[in-house]
Amino acid sequence: MKTSELTGAALDWAVAKCEGVSVAMFADILRVNTHETHYVFGPEYNPSTNWSQGGPIIEREKIAVDYDHDVWNATVYGQPCYFSGPTPLIVAMRCYVASKLGDEVDVPEELKK
Repeated sequence: MKTSELTGAALDWAVAKCEGVSVAMFADILRVNTHETHYVFGPEYNPSTNWSQGGPIIEREKIAVDYDHDVWNATVYGQPCYFSGPTPLIVAMRCYVASKLGDEVDVPEELKK
């Protein structure tokens, strides 16, 4: 799937992959898997809509976000990636994923909605 088209659970899953966070779907919600050998579901994982999860990534990775002509834009300092989209968190997380995984990501089928 093109990184520029990632949204919702697919985008959050890709961010989790970059962050080394184990996640799984439970009741149509992406959740942190808090156990190594079997699923024990922890909190929801949604850095593309939750500032407390996405904000620290933006700060740590030096992702610049701005608003211009009715669209949000993001770039990663020192990386050749630039994304536009509907919200600052979505474009920032797409930019982060692209900087770590590239322009295409192999997302599990159940997340492609």
